[in-house]
Amino acid sequence: MMKALVIEDEKHIIDAIDVAFEFRWPDAKLVASTTGKRGINLVKKESPDIVILDLNLPDISGFDVLKEIRKFSTIPVIILTVRSDDEDMLKGLEGGADDYIIKPFNYMTLLARIKAVLRRTEAIPFTGKHNNVVNSRLKIDFVNQKVKVDNRLIKLTPVEYKLLALLIKNKDKVVPYDRIMDEVWGKGYSGKTESIRICIRRLRKKLQDSPPNMIINKRGQGYMLKS
Repeated sequence: MMKALVIEDEKHIIDAIDVAFEFRWPDAKLVASTTGKRGINLVKKESPDIVILDLNLPDISGFDVLKEIRKFSTIPVIILTVRSDDEDMLKGLEGGADDYIIKPFNYMTLLARIKAVLRRTEAIPFTGKHNNVVNSRLKIDFVNQKVKVDNRLIKLTPVEYKLLALLIKNKDKVVPYDRIMDEVWGKGYSGKTESIRICIRRLRKKLQDSPPNMIINKRGQGYMLKS
């Protein structure tokens, strides 16, 4: 059973999401919190499959909630924002969110986006060698989906892992932006290519690839991972 946690202080929104689940995804379970701090505790206690996180909470900022969640979990997070500009979206994605929705939103659209994000978290079918030494610093275990940098295990979100795995499997070749969007975010994803740039930035930080000499941007074309 899929379990979703909604961290949102407006009860009518929680109720509407609950009704949408009841009619369109009846075998899913919804858990809710109206405060950020309790929401963080529920992530630990309930082990949900996905979090829908409002950025405007009464006790602490949604950005702070996201930051705390990312300290112990790679669970997918969709942020809800009332801002129509890119400021909150960019900040949320840079903080480790997997997607965003601007309020007011269609609840059927929300369910579709939840399903799309969950598809991105699915395990990548294993093909090829069990362990792959990419270069002197980077190693990947494709079976267990674990990545080591300088023999240190690093935590990647499912989207970060999928993007890195795609680059590794095509190492020393430029992977075009549209192929990255299709294979990592899914065909038909309405997000901007800015999502790729932000995810690459997060990857480089975790790989300690600064200045970048592993993941290289070929301007106007795509990204390449050097072996």
